[in-house]
Amino acid sequence: MRSKLTKNAIFEADNSLEVSLREAFQLLEPQLRPLFPLKLPTQEEYFNLNKAILCGILCEPHLVRVHIKHLHAIVTDGYTYFISMLIKIVNELYAKLVDSVKTQLIWVTCEMVNVLGVGFDGLLVALLRQIVGGDFSGGNLWLCFEMVSLFRDQWDCLLEDEPLVLTSALYVFLRLLADHCRLPNDSKVETLKRLEIDFCIRMLREKFGLCLKIGRDLVRLLQDLVHVPEFRSIWKDLLLNPSVFQTDAFLDISQLYLSRTSSRYFLLRITPEMENQLRFLLTHVKLGNQKRYQVWFAKKFLGVPERETLLTDIVRFICCGHHPPNEIIQSDIIPRWAVIGWLLKSSQRNYVEANVKLALFYDWLFFDEKVDNIMNIEPGILLMINSIPSYVDITRTLLEFLLMLVEDYDIERKDVIVKGVSSAFTFLVRKGVVRSLDALTCSDVISPFLKQLFEKIFKDMLASLSERAVASLPLKPISAPS
Repeated sequence: MRSKLTKNAIFEADNSLEVSLREAFQLLEPQLRPLFPLKLPTQEEYFNLNKAILCGILCEPHLVRVHIKHLHAIVTDGYTYFISMLIKIVNELYAKLVDSVKTQLIWVTCEMVNVLGVGFDGLLVALLRQIVGGDFSGGNLWLCFEMVSLFRDQWDCLLEDEPLVLTSALYVFLRLLADHCRLPNDSKVETLKRLEIDFCIRMLREKFGLCLKIGRDLVRLLQDLVHVPEFRSIWKDLLLNPSVFQTDAFLDISQLYLSRTSSRYFLLRITPEMENQLRFLLTHVKLGNQKRYQVWFAKKFLGVPERETLLTDIVRFICCGHHPPNEIIQSDIIPRWAVIGWLLKSSQRNYVEANVKLALFYDWLFFDEKVDNIMNIEPGILLMINSIPSYVDITRTLLEFLLMLVEDYDIERKDVIVKGVSSAFTFLVRKGVVRSLDALTCSDVISPFLKQLFEKIFKDMLASLSERAVASLPLKPISAPS
């Protein structure tokens, strides 16, 4: 077997994972042809045989039926090890795999779903993460097409055995549709969009109770698709006719608002490589030394204008998927709010900037300290406060955006949103994230209009905080009469 799994530049060393697969294949190649040995392998032999068969499946398409029959004959662990190797290949090598290997990878993934291999849901999630938002290259659109087709074709099987993975697919394809619907008409893209729309609408219409597992970010994603007729109909039913979804637990959209989205959904829109780089930046790079890392990150992942939509996904991940420990928070490592400020300034398009701000404040709108995590809302307040005075324009635009959200996001349920944002501000002050809100309510650099609007919307909250501040003051000793 001369073919390789990956394409590497001349100066790049061979990947250790690929080397181990090829070495196993070369060692055991005589055993990979019929008639197969009948003896039971030791554990080490079993692992090497799994590697050899996997390498054969990926690199010898003409013998793939032979290799898969061999795998079915020798497997003793429910395909656990085999699937773990597939996941490792997807996470570590996918971007470098040659096209023929990618084709085989999708094929063998379908096989693992068919046999209900242990961990196949993790393999599907790993592949979903490799679909890059804002990337309209042929290879990326191909992967998207293959994955939405897989979920369509395996609908009944997935619904019965791993229904939660369907919610992961729904989250991904709703997010991707927002990008794909902005593309000019093209027959290939139109076919892909039709598949994505059909899958998402089927989920929302037939399995809405399952969709509720996503939580409030389901609403955020649907907002970006309200211009698509099928989703406009969904949106109207969410607001005006919730009973049409035939889910006893769903009576009003405010129930979705109050349901926090798990961080695993935010990871779906960040590739493993991107995740590793962001976590490195936020755990090892000191404030003041971050510029070259940011330049590299932007060039690597945000190099073309269409990739700007990734900013929203990155901000959601930073707010809700990366919560540093106290030792990092109290150190001189660049804080999350500073990275988000940089990302916000990276946006060149108005609709992307608005979506980035919404991503930053979304959990504020429905915050409940019993359900939500303070770390999800911490970057928003610190970015506003710490941008005064050097970057006061950021403070002004963020505060104005937040106040407009409260006023206009859902007029029918404004009380829910006022309560949520009030709770967020109160909890942040109570927990000492900020000492007070004076920087927003009393500062001369904040326009009188914004301060008045803030006080008008949150007068009850401000009064409560004022009473709490007075109650916490130490009592003055009474002087003895002279």
